[in-house]
Amino acid sequence: MHNPISNRRRRVAAAALAAAAVLTVAAPSAFADSAPSKAATTDGAKGICKRAPRTETRIGRSLNRLDGGATTPGSVARLQQRVDNAKKEGHTAIATYLDHELTHRKSLVTTLQQRQKDLKDVADWCKANNGKK
Repeated sequence: MHNPISNRRRRVAAAALAAAAVLTVAAPSAFADSAPSKAATTDGAKGICKRAPRTETRIGRSLNRLDGGATTPGSVARLQQRVDNAKKEGHTAIATYLDHELTHRKSLVTTLQQRQKDLKDVADWCKANNGKK
């Protein structure tokens, strides 16, 4: 007497092998016939030029928030105050966690400032090249 589960497994395995064989034979010829698209070979300059003004605005808003005072949510100063408060209250685990977050946030300021400088060069390039390559 045959086990119905093993028959089912054999049929599934046979179907999987057949599908793999079809894909192995058909796939290379399908890819060989297609020419590479222009989108795959471009650096995306047109899109970058198009998004540059919005990106500049977003970076500026982020830097303003990060440079805000102790009452500004998301600012370095506010996070520094939270670290100081945690240390003062003796919450060492919280202070350590917040201190690491503070280190990250300070590095974010440096990164965004660099991106802002780079974006000015991009805007100049876009203006000189009419946003096209």
